[in-house]
Order: sequence, then structure tokens, then C-alpha cells
Amino acid sequence: MLAWLQEIYSEPLFWLFPVAGWAIGVVSFLAFALPLTWLAWQQPAWAERYRIQARKTGRRSVVVPALRHVVRNNLALGIITVASWPLLRLSNVHAGPLPAWWVIVVQLLFFLVLDDFLFYWMHRGLHEHKWLFKKVHSTHHRIMTPWAITGHYMHPLEYVLTGTVMLVGPLIVGAHVVTLYLWIILRQWEAAEGHAGYDFPWSPTHLIPFSDGATHHDYHHAKVKGNYAGFFPWCDRAFGTMCDGYAEHLAKRRKRAAAL
Repeated sequence: MLAWLQEIYSEPLFWLFPVAGWAIGVVSFLAFALPLTWLAWQQPAWAERYRIQARKTGRRSVVVPALRHVVRNNLALGIITVASWPLLRLSNVHAGPLPAWWVIVVQLLFFLVLDDFLFYWMHRGLHEHKWLFKKVHSTHHRIMTPWAITGHYMHPLEYVLTGTVMLVGPLIVGAHVVTLYLWIILRQWEAAEGHAGYDFPWSPTHLIPFSDGATHHDYHHAKVKGNYAGFFPWCDRAFGTMCDGYAEHLAKRRKRAAAL
């Protein structure tokens, strides 16, 4: 048994898949979240027109606890990811020849749609199950006015569940590790930008068709119930869980943005 473990943990793919994937997730989230958090800390006058919520929160009361959660949750995820290698290696995720560019694009789009669907039901379940909300998800909702660094501010169990959901698409298709890295970076951008507190018209998220940008999830933090999806509003519209007043709120923001 020990010899087998030593053998599998010496495989090159172990370092390219779970270890590199975890490291890229941490680094990319901080690379996106820290500048956006610094912006919110400075609260420059030019950015006020893009602020989603009118109310503001204390700087240190949010940022310092959020940084603790980033460290704690990513350490927990790293340990669990490494420990899961005997199972992860059974997938078809590989480091072979790089697929054609269009294959990578199609797979990333598939990951986006699938992740949003799975995240919707996971997130909704965390709200509708009273024990899970009280003991797990309420941690994330201590933040009603999000900052980018609060994208990882959550209970460790929720963080591991979110990371697991994110991996489903790559595991299904047997993605190349480069495609996996791109997906992790894209998902970490969404985690940071979706909690930034600002909705900039030049944000890359607006390049994704049918996305409402940061406004969709920010409104969820303001109202708590509803708007459970991540990237797209489809599931909330289809299953009747759009926040009350969100359509009007979004229309006002779009009218304001068009007038700038």
C-alpha cells in the first residue's frame, strides 16, 4: 500500500493536475481580488458611478476576516485535493497533446453552463435547507455589501463543495491540463469580480453572452433570497427564484450605464 501511494504521488500528472491547479486557483484569485479590493478600499470618486450598492461597509471589518478565510479555505482545499489524488487520477484529465483551439473554447463554454447549473442547485440548497444555511452558508452572508476579497469568504465545507462543482466539467470531458488551468482562472475571475461591489461596463464578464455581470450576485447579497445562479440568470428565471425587484434594479443600472 505504501509503495503504491509513493508511486502514484510521484507521477508527473499529480504535480500538473491537483497541485498546479490548486496553486493557479489561489494565485489567480488573489491577482484579481487584491486590485479590486484596493479599489474599494480607496473608494475613488470616479468609480462611484459604477458602485452597485449605495451603502458602504467598514474596511478592516471586512478585509481582514476575508483574508483569514482565503488562507484557511485554500489550505483546507489543498489538503483535500492532494488526498483525493487516488480518485482524481482515475479521470481522463491529461497532459498529452494540446487540443485544437476551438475544442478548448467549446469545452470552456460547456464548463460555464454546466457549472452555473450545478452551482445554482448547490447554492439554492444551502439556502433552503435551514440547518445548512445556519451552520454553513450563513458565514458567506455575513457580508451584505461584497468586496472582491470576500469571494472566498465562506465556510470551509461550502468552499470545498464549490471547488468540487467546478471540477465536474473537466472530469467529464477529460480535459487537457491547460484547458483546466484556463477554466480555473476564469472561475476565479468570476469569484472576485462577482463580489467586487462594482459593475464596470468594460469588465470581461460582459463579453459572456447573457451575463448580467457582477450585478446579479451582488443583488443576491443585498436581498439574501433569490438570484442563486453565478454567471447567468437563466436558472433563476426558469425556476422562479429571481429576487424581487431585480429586473427593475437591472434596468435602472443599464439605463444609467447607457447615459454615461
